[in-house]
Amino acid sequence: MNFQITGLKRAQFTDLIGLSDAELAGRNVRRVLADRHPGFPCRVSLVDAQPGERLLLLNYEHLPLASPYRASHAIYVRENASDAQVPVNEIPPVLRTRLLSLRAFSEDGMLLDADVAEGAALAPAIERMLSGTAVAFLHLHNARPGCYAARVDRA
Repeated sequence: MNFQITGLKRAQFTDLIGLSDAELAGRNVRRVLADRHPGFPCRVSLVDAQPGERLLLLNYEHLPLASPYRASHAIYVRENASDAQVPVNEIPPVLRTRLLSLRAFSEDGMLLDADVAEGAALAPAIERMLSGTAVAFLHLHNARPGCYAARVDRA
């Protein structure tokens, strides 16, 4: 089964780029400087920031549906990020090196299945979960910190 991993769109965050630290703080956003690699995974470009890169750390509602599973969590967005262009059936490097939680949702946001997989073994887990006809999409999360990583759809 073919799948497509997508990051968030930069356009969702353009109003934050260029704000001062005080203005960001007023929106509950913090500017951080990457001090190691890996460790600061950007949810727009789907790459780890390099040491010295500036990122925004903010709360993002990744499952905004009217469901008991409605959810948000902290994410990083590189200030200079471009939208990720991940080929069909490809796992970006930012995901290949992490322990990931996979969550399968119905169209109305109900959790149908969940699993944990090492990033290097992610493709078979994605294919298995997307084989369920009631599954509309998957969310990937970094398993230990719990933060949203990317979305997966059938391609």
